[in-house]
Amino acid sequence: MFIAMNRFRINQGFEDGFEQMWRERESHLDAVPGFMSFRLLKGPQDGPCRLYASHTQWAAREHFDAWRQSEAFHRAHAQAKAPKGTYAGPPVFEGFDVVLEQVADAS
Repeated sequence: MFIAMNRFRINQGFEDGFEQMWRERESHLDAVPGFMSFRLLKGPQDGPCRLYASHTQWAAREHFDAWRQSEAFHRAHAQAKAPKGTYAGPPVFEGFDVVLEQVADAS
């Protein structure tokens, strides 16, 4: 399994618009082989910014890499235009291969 995350620093006053952009965009992820889940995480204030992270879970790193080269990726990211002043800097990517997983018992 592979976890892909992008960390964002969003300037104060732009949080609602940033969240709305993510809610309204067409991600095209449902039809992508190996895609398992997506989450947008809202973190604490960090000085004049709010921290956010996008978190996707993939069956394998190869699925994530194939998605990044796909038309679905380009379509999804073409819509992701935030108003000027939203970002305090570029997103920071972090990718992780899962080496251990523990899940709650469904019973």
